[in-house]
Amino acid sequence: MKILIIQTASIGDVILATAVLEELHDAYPSAEIDLLVKKGMESLFQAHPFIQKLIVWDKKNKYRDILRILREVRKTRYDMVINLQRFALTGLITALSGARETVGFTKNPLAFLFTRRIKHIIKKGIHEVERNRSLIIPVLPANHKNNLSGFIQGPKLYPSPSDEARVEALKTRVEALEAKVSALKARPYVSISPASLWFTKQYPASKWVELIQTLPEEIDIYLLGSPADFPLCETIKNLSSRAKLSSLAGSLSFLESAALMRDALMNYTNDSAPMHLASAVNAPVTAVYCSTVPEFGFGPLSDKKWIIQSRKQLSCRPCGLHGKTECPLGHFECALTINVSQFAKHE
Repeated sequence: MKILIIQTASIGDVILATAVLEELHDAYPSAEIDLLVKKGMESLFQAHPFIQKLIVWDKKNKYRDILRILREVRKTRYDMVINLQRFALTGLITALSGARETVGFTKNPLAFLFTRRIKHIIKKGIHEVERNRSLIIPVLPANHKNNLSGFIQGPKLYPSPSDEARVEALKTRVEALEAKVSALKARPYVSISPASLWFTKQYPASKWVELIQTLPEEIDIYLLGSPADFPLCETIKNLSSRAKLSSLAGSLSFLESAALMRDALMNYTNDSAPMHLASAVNAPVTAVYCSTVPEFGFGPLSDKKWIIQSRKQLSCRPCGLHGKTECPLGHFECALTINVSQFAKHE
């Protein structure tokens, strides 16, 4: 059996899609499973054991590149195409794939061309992982469905040995000039991922600095993020004046960051992609929610997880399903009224 999964959104959604990979592999262990993602996400899957082939869509040239993808998809002759995205172009790929079974959400404009259509319902208590799973339930073998017993497969990533090796070097602080000396014993540490693609999802830099000042002096602190987050992390680092604080923004890949987060005492994030990275390696996580709310169904899934949000009743919160580039009312109270003392119970 040949199966294609489509998820061409940003990193958080792509990480959550890995739960579908896990369940399909459990149900069809001999199936060839391929994955279609947008360019920039491929490093997440360089060591993934269940993916036969990774198809990468260059969205900078998306209309030209979609013709190449359509040819590749049709040539492969998939038995099943599962589309987790809700946009028209992925619907076109699904509908024209030639697959015997095509499954997607009704919100996709071309869903009427799919063989199966499932509603995507935003409702309290339903996580996005469960919504994605609803797509594959109808196509799972009967014996597999009978053995589920309510268990929800979570997202999972597979850092490669090279990812692990690089992180170990960081954690043990091996100096280049002391290569012949045994690695120093790893110190306890936490990670902070202070950035978000959206302004209203991002806990302010000054608040992160306040949190850092409350953390014990003996632990190391790593600031994580993409190259674009480097200025923010440097600002926080300089304002903190903390000796045992390192900014690794732009220095680690997605999987290297996941490997680092897995062994941390705690990982502090916004409602953003690093939270899902932590979930994918079952790392402890404290997630800060500013303009959004966990009831949307995109919360952390680690065994050890905590939510921090404003205790003030704000009629404007949430102001939307996703973040915004600025506070619509100009006050940003959903973030500024979160007191750093709220973190004390979640360290």
